[in-house]
Amino acid sequence: MTSPPLDTTTPLDTTTPLDTTTPVDPTTPLDPTTPSAERIMETALAFEASKTLLSAVEIGVFTELARRPADVVELRDRLGLHPRGARDFFDALVALGFLRREDGVYHNTPETDAHLDRAKPGYGTVAPLLEMANSRLFGIWNHLTDVLRTGLSQDESKDSGTDTYDALYADPARLKQFLASMTGISHRANLRIARQVPWEDYSTVADMGTAQGDLVAQVLLANPHLTGTGFDLPEAEPVFTEYAERHGLGERLRFTGGDFFTDPFPKADVLTFGHILHNWDLDRKKLLLRRAWEALPAGGAVVVYDTLIDDERSENAFALLMSLNMLAVTDGGFGYTGAECQEWMREAGFARAWTEHLVGPDSIVVGVRE
Repeated sequence: MTSPPLDTTTPLDTTTPLDTTTPVDPTTPLDPTTPSAERIMETALAFEASKTLLSAVEIGVFTELARRPADVVELRDRLGLHPRGARDFFDALVALGFLRREDGVYHNTPETDAHLDRAKPGYGTVAPLLEMANSRLFGIWNHLTDVLRTGLSQDESKDSGTDTYDALYADPARLKQFLASMTGISHRANLRIARQVPWEDYSTVADMGTAQGDLVAQVLLANPHLTGTGFDLPEAEPVFTEYAERHGLGERLRFTGGDFFTDPFPKADVLTFGHILHNWDLDRKKLLLRRAWEALPAGGAVVVYDTLIDDERSENAFALLMSLNMLAVTDGGFGYTGAECQEWMREAGFARAWTEHLVGPDSIVVGVRE
């Protein structure tokens, strides 16, 4: 039996999406072999736990409890919270593992006491990232569907008509928070790089896109024979200088302002790019690596580190989510694998390139010019 000829004279209606779903009878019993939806629900509502922690940081819960533990009424009054939600809020933090409660009195955990009390040093390396997540990223991620449909970032540049970083760097208060948050997300990896790279083979280092300068600062603190340069847009200089002086590095560490796409790179034995390449599209990634090769002496090295996607693109969920974050907050940025970065380095001229794990989701890719 042959099918009737296809009618090609009537145009297809492309304005109404096809409804391919069949309504489900809610009274139909679920097959007992059906997989549980528990993980789906947990992930779908994970924003509730996230915002509870971020609001606690914003309100100052952990700082207050570091001063003096308190019961629900005292803590509520000290923080200026409404009676209606305070108890559930504090107990949610207990259930999430960020507070503990003994005989009705709330205390910080060792973790939150060390990192989320504004009076302690640990706050400076963790909380700025949380503050930025609360004030900036949380709202941007609410538009992820728009990003996926349009490919357009949803950050500050969306309505200003400026580049992502032009918009960020134009506001001194927002810039200071952003640069501090970069220290927060990078600090553990920076400490590892300061000891993992064979710095004894080199005498100078320049950190490209340095932000506050934590990467080059940690490298110099761990390797007293080195001198270093932090390179970033000129607006970052006051924040960088303050950070360098705070660590006693004023004589060994200097700042150079410029645009690393157009201005000369500092002369150094090693050039580092920490959480930088993921900000840019493929052409600009390759351009930065090519410019690094051109600026380095024979035997010099480039050290790139990022939250690298695993080569199979199936395991490092944090890195893949970070890549989505770059989609949402930059005009062309995306994450990449170590193998991809090695290929770009060889294309730029580096004779040898390899990848090493650092800590957590971060890894480095090293390229050597011969």
